[in-house]
Amino acid sequence: MRGVRFAVVVVLVVFGVLDSFSLAANVTYDHRALVIDGERRVLVSGSIHYPRSTPEMWPGLIQKSKDGGLDVIETYVFWNLHEPVRNQYDFEGRNDLVKFIKLVGAAGLYVHVRIGPYVCAEWNYGGFPVWLHFIPGIEFRTDNEPFKAEMKRFTAKIVDVLKQEKLYASQGGPVILSQIENEYGNIQSHYGSAAKSYVQWAATMATSLNTGVPWVMCNQPDAPDPIINTCNGFYCDQFTPNSKNKPKMWTENWSGWFLSFGGASPYRPVEDLAFAVARFYQNGGTFQNYYMYHGGTNFGRTTGGPFIATSYDYDAPIDEYGLVRQPKWGHLREVHKAIKMCENALVSTEPAVSSLGQNLEATVYKSGSLCSAFLANVNTQSDATVTFNGNSYHLPAWSVSILPDCKNVVLNTAKINSVTMRSSFSNQPLKVDVSASEAFDSGWSWIEEPVGISKNNSFAKLGLSEQINTTADKSDYLWYSLSTDIKGDEPFLENGSETVLHVDSLGHALHVFINGKLAGSGRGSGDNSKVSLEIPITMVPGRNTIDLLSLTVGLQNYGAFFEKRGAGVTGPVKLESQKNSITVDLSSGQWTYQIGLKGEDLGLSSGSSSQWLSQPSLPKNKPLTWYKTTFDAPAGSDPVALDFTGFGKGEAWINGQSIGRYWPSYTASGQCTASCNYKGAYSANKCLKNCGKPSQTLYHVPRSWLKPTGNTLVLFEEIGSDPTRLSFASKQIESLCSHVSESHPPPIDMWSSDSNIQKTGPVLSLECPSPNQVISSIKFASFGTPHGTCGSFSHGQCSSQNALSIVQKACIGSKSCSVQVSIEALGDPCRGKTKSLAVEASCH
Repeated sequence: MRGVRFAVVVVLVVFGVLDSFSLAANVTYDHRALVIDGERRVLVSGSIHYPRSTPEMWPGLIQKSKDGGLDVIETYVFWNLHEPVRNQYDFEGRNDLVKFIKLVGAAGLYVHVRIGPYVCAEWNYGGFPVWLHFIPGIEFRTDNEPFKAEMKRFTAKIVDVLKQEKLYASQGGPVILSQIENEYGNIQSHYGSAAKSYVQWAATMATSLNTGVPWVMCNQPDAPDPIINTCNGFYCDQFTPNSKNKPKMWTENWSGWFLSFGGASPYRPVEDLAFAVARFYQNGGTFQNYYMYHGGTNFGRTTGGPFIATSYDYDAPIDEYGLVRQPKWGHLREVHKAIKMCENALVSTEPAVSSLGQNLEATVYKSGSLCSAFLANVNTQSDATVTFNGNSYHLPAWSVSILPDCKNVVLNTAKINSVTMRSSFSNQPLKVDVSASEAFDSGWSWIEEPVGISKNNSFAKLGLSEQINTTADKSDYLWYSLSTDIKGDEPFLENGSETVLHVDSLGHALHVFINGKLAGSGRGSGDNSKVSLEIPITMVPGRNTIDLLSLTVGLQNYGAFFEKRGAGVTGPVKLESQKNSITVDLSSGQWTYQIGLKGEDLGLSSGSSSQWLSQPSLPKNKPLTWYKTTFDAPAGSDPVALDFTGFGKGEAWINGQSIGRYWPSYTASGQCTASCNYKGAYSANKCLKNCGKPSQTLYHVPRSWLKPTGNTLVLFEEIGSDPTRLSFASKQIESLCSHVSESHPPPIDMWSSDSNIQKTGPVLSLECPSPNQVISSIKFASFGTPHGTCGSFSHGQCSSQNALSIVQKACIGSKSCSVQVSIEALGDPCRGKTKSLAVEASCH
């Protein structure tokens, strides 16, 4: 019955696009904004990449985006997903671009389709299919005829797919923008004069496809008319388009940063993100997009980099699991409401800017009876009090106050009214089905991956070969195998000879086996993917076999000529006798190659092979081992992840679908701090956490991939681990918090353009995240000078004795509650001081 209901809902939602966008829209632009059906629009957009979540997640993500105040959803189009083999297309499942766009349209939102087809996106090979690399005479992203022919063919294919479904606004659909190329201006100087002709060609090619909507190029200062050049970055308020006839647009406002294996976790304080957004609209911008609004997960082998982690959470307003991240989501929602209150004034005139002092600025949009203003303090340290239009305003450092009526402050970017949520992962053991026919008491079965050459399609050649040209990225893995005879009188066998094997690799990681046994491993990093190993080894008289397992961790996705970046063992490979200073270079010998693993050819990831073994003694901590078990889905509906704490490196599949590469043995490095000051310019390394711990231990498992019982889990472990330690972790909200001062503006929803705004005063509000929950307890409440953060609030030097009972009475038993933050409501524990109310609550 549940399946029937779901089918009905999907049909209604998908066909609902006809109701939301039933009439063709005329989308143009002028110097101020995009113009939709003759009206300039101020638009807020957010990136959600359809393959980084599941079709079952899409409706919820889109609705949360709409609830958060977005007008537009922006997505890349991923060429290597849609055309994995030349002229063979895939638009099914997570690749169903049309369904995703229709769902966005059904929610009443617009779509920006960034075709590229180069996308960067920390995505494997920047979105290009690897087969493109093997077209004779091709050179990517320049005035090269083979490349242009393929780029035009795929771009036209995507436009045609969208046109056939009538998805462009000119046809009555939700797509109002398209993008060609991507951040080419960052690297075009490397391509000489051919770059300029390529940019002109790309622009002409795109506009010739007659989509009926504008095209953009991001970070492309020389984008030719009519292409709009747009800005990407942490701040774009100082950006100016290359023509007075083009609007100021921000296609990527980085809401955080990506995670790399071996890197710490980046995050961006919402006060800074809100400041950047407000400054952009203050200074004449009218289209801003968060990259990302929901980051999601790099399932399978889709990560780029190399070394991009499987999680693509990006510290986005909606987290990897589809839950809103508070207070980021809520505070930005309030910013969007404040901006929209100013929309009529913003689009009707040019900004008038005046100085209110050093690093203090007022921007006014006034046209007839319309008047909206932004007051900014761009000082990184000092708060300020300014006089504007005869009134006094307090401006915290690095903040913007928004005045929709040029008088009353509806929001200050540094003052958060939104709720904060403390979430945690609750672990539960994997409910393994020990009755499975091939499993033993542990519930696990296994297959050992052979060391070295084990497949019939291996081949031999003289010398060392670059990996990507050899494997065409059909697998992460390439075996290099060499046999060498060591005579009894050779120095490598003498007592104390201290033989060392030296191996140089372009990366990304490497395992060395001598005579079938693991002798050592090495790995590169996101900063330098190369590997150089010096491994002490022991040789035996007669034949010795050296097996090198080279592996990639996502292909390069950024930079000039990135398609030419190699991987694998390119040498030299040398035997060195430290005692006798004798070196033998093995690089030019007869090497045997095997692309991929035997287990990959056998399809072990599906779990269906008949070769799985089970015995009382389950092999543990053994390299190159496949493991399999059958398990029941975790109870409840909370988002879930597999916890790989204590594992090495590998890949995991559930019911045949890859949840991605796991690598918890790679510890995060970086300069982490206990807290991060939002004031001052943000950069990718400014705010880091998790240093000294595994970069990623939790790996998202979409609920839709799970059956109630009988789920198959397959692991391939490279380094060695104990599979019985694996557990599920469910993400739960522990508590809600809010901290509001007497100096906060009133809630934006209570705002009105008259004197009543001042009488309302600040309000602290709480609301349980799930519809069936109510506030069950108040863990902390203090009105006075409380300090700390959610989960660690403490009373200050003064605290009202009545605060706890007042909050309990207002909130317990209700789904949501509000408490006036004033001395009239809560008493005055310390006269003459600005007081605040801090509350932590639980929902059940």
